[in-house]
Amino acid sequence: MREVLAVRLFTLFTLTCLVSGSIMYYNSNNSDLSLDSQQRDNLDTAFLAAEEEDASTNTPEQSTEKQPKNTPTDLIFLGTGGISSLILASLFSEVFRITVLISLVTPLISRSKNSHDLLTRGRLLGYLEANAGIHFSALRDALSLANGVTAYHLQVLERNGKIISWKDGKLRRYAISQISQSKLEKIRNPIMGTRLAILEVLSSSGKIGISSSEISKKLSISRQLMSYHISELKNSKYIDSALERKRPKWKLTDLGIEVLNSSNSL
Repeated sequence: MREVLAVRLFTLFTLTCLVSGSIMYYNSNNSDLSLDSQQRDNLDTAFLAAEEEDASTNTPEQSTEKQPKNTPTDLIFLGTGGISSLILASLFSEVFRITVLISLVTPLISRSKNSHDLLTRGRLLGYLEANAGIHFSALRDALSLANGVTAYHLQVLERNGKIISWKDGKLRRYAISQISQSKLEKIRNPIMGTRLAILEVLSSSGKIGISSSEISKKLSISRQLMSYHISELKNSKYIDSALERKRPKWKLTDLGIEVLNSSNSL
């Protein structure tokens, strides 16, 4: 993965800056402390004499000295800023957090293999089979695993073709590779917004059903917009009329119940 390589190179760069700056800063301080009082006096005398000579020979414009660059401090700030940016990005984006874990943590875990690895992967596969489309953090919490352990085993399972994953905004979702294409499409494109609200209203009405006008009043949306969403839900076979009449009452189909449960779980 290019993202993994980029994170590793960026981390190496920031650590190099931080270590180099710290060493330079430490050495410069030690060199200053190693001078005894006599050397300091000699240096001060020579410096003052040089200043007086420059003041007598140079114009005011020429006597202006350039400020030395504080290279050690700049390197330390650059390294600290780089590490801080990785941490902040990981906090706000699950996708980036997984990339950082795979880049930096999983190589360490892979070297310490133990007998529990197969058991952990079996637990992950079983949970993903029952909860297709679950995102990384929810999966980690459900199985009480650490971030690095979860990322490592998911990476191994995906590399071996046991599972698949996809990006969903700031989240990354997972499912077993044997999942049917139709179910995968439903998970990747869950019912949301107004249509999800309509399905929830119909779910509470049971088999009796509820009319479009009653739904529009409950959700405070126009009849024209309600008519459009009802038509789309009917064409998708998520709802059906409870009674054959001119203005029917609507109820959920078995497929609609399945889609509603899937959307709510995501």
